[in-house]
Amino acid sequence: MSALPAVHITDNFIINPPNPITVNLVGAGGTGSQMLTALARINHALINLNHPGLSVTVYDDDRISEANLGRQLFSESEVGFYKSVVLVNRLNRFFGTNWKAKNYRFADDLYYENSYKANLYISCVDTAKSRFEISEMLYDLSMGSGYDRERPLYWMDLGNSRDTGQVVLSTIGNIKQPESEKYKTVADLPFITEMFRDQLEQADKLDDTPSCSLAEALTKQDLFINSSVANLGASLLWQLFQQGMIFNRGMFVNLKTFITQPLKLA
Repeated sequence: MSALPAVHITDNFIINPPNPITVNLVGAGGTGSQMLTALARINHALINLNHPGLSVTVYDDDRISEANLGRQLFSESEVGFYKSVVLVNRLNRFFGTNWKAKNYRFADDLYYENSYKANLYISCVDTAKSRFEISEMLYDLSMGSGYDRERPLYWMDLGNSRDTGQVVLSTIGNIKQPESEKYKTVADLPFITEMFRDQLEQADKLDDTPSCSLAEALTKQDLFINSSVANLGASLLWQLFQQGMIFNRGMFVNLKTFITQPLKLA
């Protein structure tokens, strides 16, 4: 008899919430700026499907520089302004949303638990150090109890190197799964910091010197790696919302070989 296929059933709060799903997007750079646009599209689609949609807060303390133009979604007139503020103001005007921007690091909210609570966390950060900071905060939240409307449920991490990238979805604690004779339901999806600790720590040892121009930035990252990773992450998120179940918890993408490898549920 063959083994049952593994599946994760989306928490019902995500499918049928009484209020908009709260989302904290950490990082508004190359991948984060693309992901925020994808979230706005998801929000618009959900509302048209009689779902309350999303309420997004964006964290980033970085200001727009000349090197960001072209590879990230910024223009010359925006140089010097905070990335989070520019992006959120732009999308609020375009989509009629009321999303929020915070022009400081997510970890700076460490001692103000109520200010960073959300149902869904999406990290688009550059370093392993930032990911470990996020995992520490989310681990503390997973120890809490109750069913308030901002209880933490999922963490999606997006990252990339020059021409490869990954998307990894995790649960914040166990998500209760229904009984099934057809599938093997998976309640716990471990954090990326648990699964790939050694690889993350090794990655931080590489050169992460900021680029001074777009030309220099393109020697470090392919022009389309950020948008590719963001679109794959958004597609997985849409599956979580729209289909109510996922058979893969992420993927690895390689733009040099044009191969995308799914990250199967255990």
